[in-house]
Amino acid sequence: MSTPWKTRPIEPRDDAQMASVIREVMPEFGADGPGFAIHDPEVDGLSAAYAAPGRAYWVVVDEADRVMGGGGIAPLEGGVPGVCELRKMYFRPRARGRGLGEQLLRQCLAFARQAGYQTCYLETLASMTQAQKLYQRLGFQRLSKPMGATGHFGCDRWYALDLRG
Repeated sequence: MSTPWKTRPIEPRDDAQMASVIREVMPEFGADGPGFAIHDPEVDGLSAAYAAPGRAYWVVVDEADRVMGGGGIAPLEGGVPGVCELRKMYFRPRARGRGLGEQLLRQCLAFARQAGYQTCYLETLASMTQAQKLYQRLGFQRLSKPMGATGHFGCDRWYALDLRG
């Protein structure tokens, strides 16, 4: 990173800022209607939603401790044993192109492996081309259909990574 930004676990004081990031970024990619994570109840309380075992969420903060993005891991909804989901990984435009997404994704995957997950799943959109390039570079394989029961029927790209490899 070219700036003194850092990644840290989300705290309650970050909830409103991260909710703002999600609500600003998702519409940029057309992800603001029904069937998208922007409407998930946990958006306003990420620190509490990711406090349970098997869950973790990190924020990326700038030099002034302002939240510039974040992402997390949680069990995949829908009763798929051993599968976690990369969730709500979004960055403000100012934070993009600095390697922060890769740094955060690697941190999420390390947590997922340590937590005992065997597969990491994610949902995204065709319009999120830079994110898809990152996922593929780190070994995610594109799927032909969604897994689990996330309720995010607005997504049109699905990926999974075998964490045992």
